[in-house]
Amino acid sequence: MNETPQQYAISQYPDVDDIYRRLDALVRQPMRPLRRDKMQEYLAYFETKCVRSKALTDQAKQFIPGGVQHNLAFNHPFPIAIEKADGAHLWDADGNKYIDFLQAGGPIVLGNNYAPVREKVVEMLQSCGPVTGLFHEYELKLAELVNRFMPAVEMFRMLGSGTEAVMAAIRGARTFTKKKKVIKAGGAYHGWSDSMVYGMHIPGTGRMEAKGIPGGASSNTQEFYPNDLGALKRKLIFNRLSGGTAAVIVEPVGPESGTRPVPFEFNRKVRQLCDEFGALLIFDEVVTGFRLGMGGAQGYFGIKPDLTIFGKCITGGYPMAGGVGGSAEVMRCFAAGIGGGTGERAYIGGTLSANPLSCVAGYYALLEMERTNAPVIAGKAGDRLTKGLQKIIEGHKLPFVAYNQGSIVHLETSGVMLLDFKNPLRLLKEMKPRKHMIEEMGAAYMANGLITLAGSRMYTSMADTDAVIDEALGKFETVLSSMEGL
Repeated sequence: MNETPQQYAISQYPDVDDIYRRLDALVRQPMRPLRRDKMQEYLAYFETKCVRSKALTDQAKQFIPGGVQHNLAFNHPFPIAIEKADGAHLWDADGNKYIDFLQAGGPIVLGNNYAPVREKVVEMLQSCGPVTGLFHEYELKLAELVNRFMPAVEMFRMLGSGTEAVMAAIRGARTFTKKKKVIKAGGAYHGWSDSMVYGMHIPGTGRMEAKGIPGGASSNTQEFYPNDLGALKRKLIFNRLSGGTAAVIVEPVGPESGTRPVPFEFNRKVRQLCDEFGALLIFDEVVTGFRLGMGGAQGYFGIKPDLTIFGKCITGGYPMAGGVGGSAEVMRCFAAGIGGGTGERAYIGGTLSANPLSCVAGYYALLEMERTNAPVIAGKAGDRLTKGLQKIIEGHKLPFVAYNQGSIVHLETSGVMLLDFKNPLRLLKEMKPRKHMIEEMGAAYMANGLITLAGSRMYTSMADTDAVIDEALGKFETVLSSMEGL
């Protein structure tokens, strides 16, 4: 009898209660940073081996605020300039080679600069160019493909980024429900639009990051502490007394790509609460869409959201990519043209949305992911990496925590992302030193040929063979054996 092939990247859902016990223990004890002599050695790498990167980014500071254009590129002690990407690796401007666990922030599952997709993009560019401003056949082909993989996405509207997709989804939810309030899990990242720069990164912070944003822009945004379904229900009840809730938006594996993981049944219970109170459920699948499997997190958890957010995952990492999809009834609020279709229309724009380059890249990237079973292969690489990290941590008797949800791998060493306003004194006292420690950890990994996201998160891809993962574990061993107290 043949076994059913694995469809999703998560081979076994993690024990969330155990993860929180270990994370709580990590945050409650003093930090265990790198030894100062080893940190100086790692910093010397940047000064001696990354000379051209430093020159380029120093020059860039004259013309670019901070010297780089994207938050992911702000690395300690200075940004690295990348010149080449291929498969599991990146090369910087000085010729240094790195194992890439950033994967552009998560959307790349096939591996960097995947040739079969690149060839289709080049072919399209030679015949059509990147943008015309008019309809292209691949807009339809991509929308049909997304619907095949995620049946809840009955209609799909391509946009330029995940942030734009969240803006559209919230606007559409309010148009459809005629309600105003939107509730998110505190600490979750849903882009940088005015209404979503609220409770960002750290639960309970409300408008702390909302510099330059008028209070009215987020006056109808609310947050609840992660996994606290009771708090969510109380907000839904309260909102019902003052006009109701338009939508609840969640990252389905937990805020910050599972940095605060959710129990397996969490999304089902949120779906039930949304149905009870007449709110739409929005799944932000910017990271999980296609990374967890071709059916996304909604397929893995068996939940049908009303709206789904996509980011660069919709194009396999190619630019100008994002979108929102969902039930036809709600999505008709986004009909193009002045006045749209029947009923009220939420105004959505974007000159470069659904450009031929993005749609061709997305169509062939998704087909290649399906053909190769890339999400599952990437998930197995994540399993191997996590088990190896756990073995290193246990071997050195470190308080650190490693866990994964398929190809999304977490390595918490400072616990800065676990601080919140439930303990405001600890947050105010420890946030800066713990943040600095994780910055140093990211620098130490990079000095040893590993690129991570903020020193605590890794995304694996189909290109991460057993040999690549084992090489990476050797590099992690070098760093983690250099902690104070060892």
